[in-house]
Amino acid sequence: MKTAVIVFPGSNCDRDAAVALETVTGTAPHMVWHEESALPDGLDFVVAPGGFSYGDYLRAGAIAARSPIVSDLKRKAEAGVPVLGVCNGWQILIEAGLLPGALMRNAGLRFVCEKTPLHVETTNSRFTRAYGDDRDIVIPVAHHDGNYFADDATLDRLEAEGRILFRYQANPNGSARDIAGIANEAGNVLGMMPHPERAVDPVHGGVDGRALFESVLGATS
Repeated sequence: MKTAVIVFPGSNCDRDAAVALETVTGTAPHMVWHEESALPDGLDFVVAPGGFSYGDYLRAGAIAARSPIVSDLKRKAEAGVPVLGVCNGWQILIEAGLLPGALMRNAGLRFVCEKTPLHVETTNSRFTRAYGDDRDIVIPVAHHDGNYFADDATLDRLEAEGRILFRYQANPNGSARDIAGIANEAGNVLGMMPHPERAVDPVHGGVDGRALFESVLGATS
């Protein structure tokens, strides 16, 4: 499996994502600097990692979404390559127009860093099919701007189309309808606020994130 992690100025979870991908695939991912004009050819999976790209100036993810590499990321996504945006990566995917809605300041106006119980809403997706019957999971969060917002029509469409893949069981940030992660219409782009890459090794406190990476591996192998 050929994978890549995009590195932006201020990324702080790019190495976590790289370790998770290598743990699951046995092969180190390509680490692609944001100023590159193109991702490698033949990719099976791309991760836009968490962190604080450009220090969250202007608006979280807004500057990074205009990086040169994002144009090719959009082309790859439109061609069907699976793309995962985690935390700041989700903010970037929204700012780039790959996913709908907005991520606002947490309802409590405080940074949230904790293990968070989630429910896997569906296993009928390339990102969740490996979860099987184990659909109540715990994944860590660490964010200040994770409050997902969209208008009612968009939220209703996400619900009707089965595009809400993860939902909070104890909402830490005020997200509409307890949404923790959504997919695009084609089902190959996922944005989520919790950090599955930090839950692939029991030494780190849990492995509930590993099935997400295994799902994509199975979907593309």
